[in-house]
Amino acid sequence: MSDPAGYARGLHRFAVTVAAATGALLFVGGLVTSTGSGLAVPDWPLSFGQVFPQMRGGVLFEHGHRMVASAVGLLTVVLAAWLWRAEPRRWVRRLGVGALLAVLLQGALGGLTVLLRLPVAVSVAHAGVAEIFFCLTSTIALVTSRGWLIAPEPARDRERPSLRSLSLVTVVVIYLQVLVGALVRHSGAGLAIPDFPLSFGRLVPPLSSELVLYQFAHRLGATLVSVCVVWTASRVLRRHGHRSELTRPALLLLVLLAWQIFLGAAVIWSRKAVVPTTTHLLSGALLLVTALVLALRARRLYVAPSVAPARAAAAAPSPSASPA
Repeated sequence: MSDPAGYARGLHRFAVTVAAATGALLFVGGLVTSTGSGLAVPDWPLSFGQVFPQMRGGVLFEHGHRMVASAVGLLTVVLAAWLWRAEPRRWVRRLGVGALLAVLLQGALGGLTVLLRLPVAVSVAHAGVAEIFFCLTSTIALVTSRGWLIAPEPARDRERPSLRSLSLVTVVVIYLQVLVGALVRHSGAGLAIPDFPLSFGRLVPPLSSELVLYQFAHRLGATLVSVCVVWTASRVLRRHGHRSELTRPALLLLVLLAWQIFLGAAVIWSRKAVVPTTTHLLSGALLLVTALVLALRARRLYVAPSVAPARAAAAAPSPSASPA
């Protein structure tokens, strides 16, 4: 199969590498919090006044996180420059600039979390921008792919709500749940409710403290995410099963949802053991990015009902035009 016009294999592969490196950075950053190493290095941007301190104890996780973040930042600079030089689509070039700005903001927020001694608001913002950065690098990897460039002509989706709308709502709900999860994580509310699936042996726990409220809100959010993911995936499989570019991320969403719920339970049952806690963070990020891929493909493949007739009218010959 010949490559479509505008496809740059090297650029796409590099974009995939940057997206994968961003996922690895999320996992390494999660290890910092899971191991309680957030202030193992008390200064920033240096570490104990050095570029490379002794990598022992919590310093291994905190300074290691900084090293991975620096590498990802450098990769992002290269990606943005490559896109600006070689990518003909202006909006894709802007995605590269957006990713670069996001990684710079992420680095600044990471420094503030250390200098301000881990304030919850800044730590949650740090986590939220990290997810946005992951979404940006993953989007760049998607839209520079061969499959995106040879997408078929869009068709109308007559159901209500449309798959475009439903998949977008799912992305927003998952992102909000990620923010609530970050609040739970950084406020120390991970074990505020010590049992699962019940809460203090009840469906609704006594909301006696902010930490219990955060944890219970996260569980309610997980329920809402489950409803949205199952609804979106079932719509794809029932009504759009002929589109493999939609069915693949839909099936992956269901698998990741089940895995994420199991990991959430494992965090409670293991009393916040490092591996399940950190993997829970990464799995949530993968769930978000998979939902985003599905939403972007749905938007590309199915136009709004009011748009398709307009396109058809624009393509039709004028009634007053004389035959050739």
